[in-house]
Amino acid sequence: MSDAKLEIQMLHDRIMVRVSQEEGERRSSGGILIPATAQVAKRLTWGEVSGVGSHVRSVGVGDRVLFSAEDQFEVEVQGQAYLVLRERDLHAVASERPEHGTGLYL
Repeated sequence: MSDAKLEIQMLHDRIMVRVSQEEGERRSSGGILIPATAQVAKRLTWGEVSGVGSHVRSVGVGDRVLFSAEDQFEVEVQGQAYLVLRERDLHAVASERPEHGTGLYL
């Protein structure tokens, strides 16, 4: 039996997100090196949407989204880790469309 590749279709309001690999050391905007062991209170995470369910209205595949990585479900597909969450668990979507938003840019 060969390993057939299966297409993954998200259901309802579920979103599959690939987490950005920024877990190590970071630099502040002033250039200060912040070690990976430094604790920050409830830090939100950026990720890229890899799949959306049929009832998702605000995001699409390829969008960058901001969410809390705590209490989410993790799945590994072909050696890559993804998180599965509901659309309501998202805090923000990075958009190139200037007609709405905060005026802040990534």
